Amino acid sequence: MRFSLCVTALVGLTACSPGIPDSGAGVPDSGAGVGFGTSEEYIAQQRARDAALSGGSAVPPAGAISPENHGQATPGTPLSATQGATAPGTPGTVTSSTNTTRQTGSGAYTPTGGLSSASTSDEIARETAARLAETSQNSGQQVVHASPSNPAPQTVTSAGGISNENSFDAVGNARSIQDDAELIAQNRAQYQVVQPGALPERTGNAGPNIVQYALETSHPKGQQLYTRVGLNKQAKFQRNCAKYNSADQAQTDFLAQGGPRRDRMGLDPDGDGYACAWDPRPFRAAVRN
Repeated sequence: MRFSLCVTALVGLTACSPGIPDSGAGVPDSGAGVGFGTSEEYIAQQRARDAALSGGSAVPPAGAISPENHGQATPGTPLSATQGATAPGTPGTVTSSTNTTRQTGSGAYTPTGGLSSASTSDEIARETAARLAETSQNSGQQVVHASPSNPAPQTVTSAGGISNENSFDAVGNARSIQDDAELIAQNRAQYQVVQPGALPERTGNAGPNIVQYALETSHPKGQQLYTRVGLNKQAKFQRNCAKYNSADQAQTDFLAQGGPRRDRMGLDPDGDGYACAWDPRPFRAAVRN
């Protein structure tokens, strides 16, 4: 029973399987895959496509002109046949993308929608002449144009206006050694020696001299020499020192207000005799150097 069922199934599968083409009689041998023709058909299709794109032939003939630059030219038309071509419907005129031109009796084309070539040339000539005239006025010299007709440059043989003091022969012929000695003596007689005088003294009340104070003291900054009494000394110190543009101004005002023994404004809370951030060391170092 099982054997009969297996035989029946094999027969059914054999009947459902498609036929396999071969090179036997009655089966066409195309030599192509699924969806493709033969190689000869492919080459023929490529040639037909190239011919259609080129307007009838694979290679355009010599002298043919592209229709891209001539709106009404037909493909394959020789260049000589397009000379003097006009737009259809308007004899004697050519329509451009920018200007509309009209053919005159002499055969020249005059733009009707823009500037003519003659007027453009005239404008360029006038502008060039104006620039050249402006250039010649700047230096005061006439402009020399490059031209084959210009005369050849001449070699300068005379040095008029150029000093010849470095030439011994030229100077020797102009004056003698005695003349030079007299000229030197004359120049020395004109010398004036100014003797230094005493420095001017200060007049009036110019205030305390912080340089003199720095040189008269020798203790370092931060060393307490004077007693300071008060509340909120640090806050008063920061508030009052912020009023001065520089430490030198603060020290001058500190000395003018009775410092260093008295500190009415609280500019010297540590009692070293130096107000705010003033430091006497730069003045002392300048004297030592």
